[in-house]
Amino acid sequence: MRTILTRSIFKFRYPNIIQRTMSSTSTSTSTPSFPEPTEARKQELITNYNNTLQQVQSLNPKVNLVAVSKLKPSSDIMALYSIGVRHFGENYVQELIAKSQELPNDIKWHFIGGLQSGKAKDLSKHVANLYAVETIDSLKKCKQLDNTRVKVEGDDINVFLQINTSGEEQKSGFQNLQDIESTVEFLLSSDCKKLKFLGLMTIGSFNESISNENDKENQDFKKLVEMKQILDSKYNLNLELSMGMSNDFQQAIKQGSTSVRVGTTIFGSRPPRQQQK
Repeated sequence: MRTILTRSIFKFRYPNIIQRTMSSTSTSTSTPSFPEPTEARKQELITNYNNTLQQVQSLNPKVNLVAVSKLKPSSDIMALYSIGVRHFGENYVQELIAKSQELPNDIKWHFIGGLQSGKAKDLSKHVANLYAVETIDSLKKCKQLDNTRVKVEGDDINVFLQINTSGEEQKSGFQNLQDIESTVEFLLSSDCKKLKFLGLMTIGSFNESISNENDKENQDFKKLVEMKQILDSKYNLNLELSMGMSNDFQQAIKQGSTSVRVGTTIFGSRPPRQQQK
């Protein structure tokens, strides 16, 4: 009776763990089961990804391509996973947590959405294979990520500082050099245990992103390159640059981006978030 009661309590608290355990027992295999796409969808996604990768590598073969899978089903991710893709980007904390617990643990997750202070702890605590947080815009959030990761004894997290190069009020990101330097100095100090300062990130303005005709220089990307030069020189660094999305990743690479975040070009258009199931 005690064994049955204990199992019932465990199942109530951790239904996903019980489900996986029962599933693996019933099939007499330790191989986990992951959601799979239809063959047609799989081939569509692979074609889109390979076309995008070819464009990226033709400009710079060293640039990292992050497939942005926000609001897309886990089966889409598995389609690309099947050909060796491991870098995926997500915008919403709860969605990333759920996908990270459902999908293979060797995926390198990039969080690229707006990060609220209250969610920084959740992200650091619940995503064991969190490769990078690209939207750090305050020293407070750095400390929250670091402190929580120390408590759970998790792996190191790469961080990018988001810079608001367009000056748009609706966008997150550092604008004040003093605030940037204070955060950099924390990241480079012995007080920071679990975060690695990898680079800078920006989201260019819509007007700049669509005005790349005739290889016109994107002014927002130019400002990020200038910020990199300032920090590299002062702190003896060689920072990476995460800039460029579906509309402007080619121009971003031409201006020095080392990582591009591409979603729609690979996965297709997305429904509004409230329609997500």
